[in-house]
Amino acid sequence: MSDRVLIFGGSGMLGHKLSQVVSQRFNAYVTLRDKGTAASYPQFFERAQIVDGVDALDVQSIAKAFEQARPDVVVNSIGVVKQLDTSKDAVVSISVNSLFPHRLADLCATHGARLVTISTDCVFSGARGNYKESDSPDCEDLYGRSKLLGEVQSENALTIRTSIIGRQIHGSHALLEWFLSQRGGSVKGYRKAIFTGWPTLILSEIIADIIEQHKDLNGVIHLPSNPISKFDLLTLIRDKFGLNIEIEPSDLLDCNRSLNGELFRKLTGFETPDWENLVSRMYDDQASYAVPAQLSLK
Repeated sequence: MSDRVLIFGGSGMLGHKLSQVVSQRFNAYVTLRDKGTAASYPQFFERAQIVDGVDALDVQSIAKAFEQARPDVVVNSIGVVKQLDTSKDAVVSISVNSLFPHRLADLCATHGARLVTISTDCVFSGARGNYKESDSPDCEDLYGRSKLLGEVQSENALTIRTSIIGRQIHGSHALLEWFLSQRGGSVKGYRKAIFTGWPTLILSEIIADIIEQHKDLNGVIHLPSNPISKFDLLTLIRDKFGLNIEIEPSDLLDCNRSLNGELFRKLTGFETPDWENLVSRMYDDQASYAVPAQLSLK
């Protein structure tokens, strides 16, 4: 019998892909604030059981989700991201990014469940790159510090430091949706901004593999892709998606938050795919969305 997996944050950039992927392999429960989201995007939620009315700031709604799902594994993809105005609100950021994962960990311990929670490469300043788990986080902004405080280190919890790129079903604040909105225009591509994150589809598949195959993995671990500059990444996306966007090389931003994934590869035997493959997977996934990116070039 497959594990019961409870996913928090189903409407988010990572959460909706987790719902789509995890529900194909497990008995998935997905939390949403509004059940209408599932009706509007059935392709992501039709295999999952929806737990609606859940808010990270409402402790009772969180407990209710546990009672309804009775999970073996909980995946936390809720977070206040730095691109949003609310990321400047200390109360909201600390409540969601710092306290919420620890509340989940306590509930998981009570219910005998395992927690997988998503942290960020932004716990590091980006001054040098190739950060290992043994390196001390040196972020100075509210977002990075709030996510660092939310990292759970316990026997029944795995905290994954990583980053993501992907489509959204709500909003357009993240890199890919912003880039797709620049058709016919020109953008800067930063050659010294180094990225080791994942397309949300691929990260969701890796998390599903961790749930199924690596049940004893715990603590804080780095899960990076191969390092790529934002310039090279945007160029790959533009060329694969057939987008009419000029990318101007720029060295104005120098930030290398690349993570070292040696420990994860050693513990799991994971082989990191190249970025040409990852962008091809992103392109092939366009059928999941109502308006594929390559159909809206005018």
